[in-house]
Amino acid sequence: MSARLPNTTTVSFTMHSEGTGVCQDIKLEGSAHVIHVDAAPAFGGKDRHPSPLAYGLGALLSCSQVTAQQVAKDLGIELRSFEFDLTADLDTAILVGGAMEGNPNFQNVGINAIVDTDAPDDVFSKFYLETERRCPMTQLFSRSGASIKYRWSKRADNALT
Repeated sequence: MSARLPNTTTVSFTMHSEGTGVCQDIKLEGSAHVIHVDAAPAFGGKDRHPSPLAYGLGALLSCSQVTAQQVAKDLGIELRSFEFDLTADLDTAILVGGAMEGNPNFQNVGINAIVDTDAPDDVFSKFYLETERRCPMTQLFSRSGASIKYRWSKRADNALT
């Protein structure tokens, strides 16, 4: 039997959570950051912090931007700034109503991404397709059955509109 070699491309995360009701504080081991979570009053919260759903959608946008920077580096292009607008639908029939059928996942996730870059159009197309392919959160949402539709454009493309 051979010894198992460590996977040098895997990053592990360890978190600890404490809370009461729907409020929660989540700490990532090795980090000073704490994620504070609450919910809207309709869900028993006081709306003092973002909900888990808001964090999930925010993570999708943030991960898209972080992944975009890595892809841009690999393609040798410069990205100066980003704007993202997101819309998403969530059928709460299962979450709130306890329905036995349906999909408790986000549906119809639409992301309008505007990037300030001078990348040529052909490189920009490669850039955003590769960003979607490599983004862990995009893949998490997509593979869970959520329909995600990105619309990528360059800042210069929007300057006249």
